[in-house]
Amino acid sequence: MLRIKAERLRRGWTQLQLAVLTRLQTTEISRIENGRFRPYPGQMLRLCNALELTPEELLEEDEENG
Repeated sequence: MLRIKAERLRRGWTQLQLAVLTRLQTTEISRIENGRFRPYPGQMLRLCNALELTPEELLEEDEENG
């Protein structure tokens, strides 16, 4: 799983909360978290800002949860 989901869960956020913060749809969040979709540059920037991570950190695989 991509680090996006791990970071969201670490903060106790739902997909809806992250979607509101990033102005993305929950379906987009789900597809990104499950590795079925890579975010566009603008989406990546909004995710990075919300989760306070760099793009490289954001797209890392979460080693603890595979």
